[in-house]
Amino acid sequence: MSATDKTVPLDSQVGGHPGVLTSEDGSLLIKPALAPEVAFYQSVTADPAYAPLRPFVPKFYGTLRLEGKVQVTDSEVEGEPITVVQDPGDAAKESLVLENLSHDFLKPNILDVKLGTILYDDSASPEKRARMEKTARETTSLETGVRLTGFQVYDLSSGKAVNTPKSYGKSIKPSDLPDGIARFFPIAPDTLPEPATDSEQAPTHGTGLPVNILLPVLQSLREDIAEIRAALAEMHLRMVGGSLLIIYEADWERAQEGLKWMEEHPDHDDEEDEEDEDEEESRRPGPPYLVKLIDFAHTKLGPGIGPDEGVLQGVDTVLALLDGRIEQVKATVHA
Repeated sequence: MSATDKTVPLDSQVGGHPGVLTSEDGSLLIKPALAPEVAFYQSVTADPAYAPLRPFVPKFYGTLRLEGKVQVTDSEVEGEPITVVQDPGDAAKESLVLENLSHDFLKPNILDVKLGTILYDDSASPEKRARMEKTARETTSLETGVRLTGFQVYDLSSGKAVNTPKSYGKSIKPSDLPDGIARFFPIAPDTLPEPATDSEQAPTHGTGLPVNILLPVLQSLREDIAEIRAALAEMHLRMVGGSLLIIYEADWERAQEGLKWMEEHPDHDDEEDEEDEDEEESRRPGPPYLVKLIDFAHTKLGPGIGPDEGVLQGVDTVLALLDGRIEQVKATVHA
C-alpha cells in the first residue's frame, strides 16, 4: 500500500493505546494489531452469523506489515508526515488497516465510551485480574457498564479541540455520568434562555450546537445505538476493552448540512458507500454524526457463549444517559 511510506500520527485519538497512525491523506487508520482483533474483523467480514455487526464497526481493508520503525526527529513539526524507516533488528509487525472514522468531519467532537463490567480476559494473570476488578469497582464500570475514557470538544472561538483526559472518566462516580454527557453535548451559549454569568458560561464558552441542530443529532444517535444494542444481543461473544466511539460535527454550518443530507437520504446504509466512493477533492457530505463499536483486541467470538451481558448493560446506560440529555435539551426550548 503506497500510503504507508508516509504516515502521520492520529491527532484526534481520545482513548486506546498510542501508536495509531493514519495514511497521508487521513482516510485510513493504521493500528498495531493483536491476533484476536484481526480474527474479529475477518469473522465479521466473512461470517454471516456476525453480519448484523457489520454496519456498526469500522470498515476493514485488511492487514499490512510495517517493516521498520517510525522515525521521529526534532526537526519535525506537529502534523507533518513521519517516515517509516527500515530497522533490521525489528521483525515486521502486523497492523490493521481501517477507515479513519473522523476523516469526513470538519471539526469532530469525539467521545470514547468503554463498555462492559469485566475489564480482563481469560488470559489475564491473577494479579492483573485482581487489579482490573479493583479498577472496575472504583470507577463507573462495575455499576453501570461504562466508563468515559476520554473526549474532545471543539472550542469554536479558538478553532481548537479541548481534550478531557482519561483521568476524568476514572475519577467520576456513576451519579456524575449525566454531567459528563452534558459536557460532551453542550448547548451553544447563544441558545440559552437567559444571559449566563461569566462563571456559568465559562465551561461551554465557544462550544456546542444550537438546540435546533443538537436535538435531532441526539435523537438520531440514540436510534442508532438502540440498533447496536439489538445487534449485540444476538451475538455470541465476550468483549473486553471494547468501546462505543461517538463522533459529531462541531461546525454549525457543516452539521446543518449533515441534517439536510439525512432528510434527503432517509434509507442511507453506510455499507452502500463503498461502491460510490471516489477520490474527491473535498470531503463528501454525510450524516453530522456517527457511532461505531471499536477496539476488539480482547474480544472472543464463540457459538454458544451467548451475548455479553456486561456490554449490554453498558449500552443500556448510554441509552439512558442520552434520554436524559435529550430531555434537558428539550427543556431549554420550553424554558
